[in-house]
Amino acid sequence: MLQLKKEGSLALDNLRSSGEFPPAWQSMEELEKSTNTFISLFLEERYRVTQKLGGGAFLTEVLDRVLRTTGTEFMDDTTLTEEEKVNMVQALDRQNSMMQLYPRYVSLLLSLLENVVKGEHREATILELASGAGGLAVALAEEAQKQHLPISITGSDIVPKFIEEGNRLAAEKNLPLHFRLLNAFDLPEFPEGRFDLMVMSQSLHHFTPGQLAIIIAQSAKHTKTAFVGIDGYRSILLAGGVPLVASLQGIPAFALDGLTSARKFYSELELDIIAEIATGKKDHRVTCDWPLSILTVHFDVANH
Repeated sequence: MLQLKKEGSLALDNLRSSGEFPPAWQSMEELEKSTNTFISLFLEERYRVTQKLGGGAFLTEVLDRVLRTTGTEFMDDTTLTEEEKVNMVQALDRQNSMMQLYPRYVSLLLSLLENVVKGEHREATILELASGAGGLAVALAEEAQKQHLPISITGSDIVPKFIEEGNRLAAEKNLPLHFRLLNAFDLPEFPEGRFDLMVMSQSLHHFTPGQLAIIIAQSAKHTKTAFVGIDGYRSILLAGGVPLVASLQGIPAFALDGLTSARKFYSELELDIIAEIATGKKDHRVTCDWPLSILTVHFDVANH
């Protein structure tokens, strides 16, 4: 209901016709600023469109505006100790395992690497950004090991304790996986095409539209196959369901984070817009695999 696909498409068509989309940029600073500005412009234009349409469209738009927030999750609170943050991301891992989300993520990612592993007969390389406790990276490494697939996985995060815990777990399980300290929107100078796949799961909403655009733009330089972003589907159902499920972990702050996150999820059209601004192309798709939105940005191998 909160996707407002028809209304959003009309708004985007208006902005494209007026020459305001896609905005031009020359540097990462310009990309961040222009993306943030355009998403705000898009939401204002969508509001005007729904005003004209009236009825249910306008009521849904108003509800979306009431639910939207730029608030920060407790997980991102700089005053939390690293141990407290570890407890939070481990709760998220337990929740994902309970909901059987990791097998779905792994299946999707391995399907994208099939041509590399089986067609090109070489080791595939994956970089996961904002790995948190490393649940997805570990699940992917375990499945690759089980299937005897030549895959090397690098997990990353900006929190040193997450890196320490991830490497401890990888060593304990003897997995083809290591973690390193990285800022997701300020990547180091990797060799071009260093990775086959760059992945970010369940954290797209932690970044502003401009920051997410930077991540996608940087991934185009460092990645040969695709950038994959996975997050919750923006909907009224998840606005209630995510905090409800999160409350089962028995951590009040984690349950509140569930509510904040659901209020911050991007709509599919917003993800589509951000990807087009970042790449200047339409070589991407946004799909729904309930309760997830999946952004897949494909790259031209010949460019690397």
